[in-house]
Amino acid sequence: MWKQLLVLLSDELITVLLLLQVALLRWLSSQTDEDRRVLAAVTGVQVGRELLNRLTGQDKVEAYKRECILSIAQFVQQNPRASQKQINAEVEKNVLVFAARVKALESAPIF
Repeated sequence: MWKQLLVLLSDELITVLLLLQVALLRWLSSQTDEDRRVLAAVTGVQVGRELLNRLTGQDKVEAYKRECILSIAQFVQQNPRASQKQINAEVEKNVLVFAARVKALESAPIF
């Protein structure tokens, strides 16, 4: 479960870092004003995105959502003969955990 989650998070982080590195490399190679502006824009977008994620907690909500879904999928996979009632109980349990974690974000410090 955690391995799949880390792969998802790693892929997103690698993409962001790659864009920043490409912009930096272009600017370091050329030193042109245009490439400096592109680097500044890419960096600005990343900083803005990170600030928005911290203010809204959206990145954590998405992570909690993925964990909830993966946990339910893991239960179904490990319990192929589970009744619909058991599956419903597991879904309810995981959704309640998800909701509690999201609710806890409201009182968590931003930084």
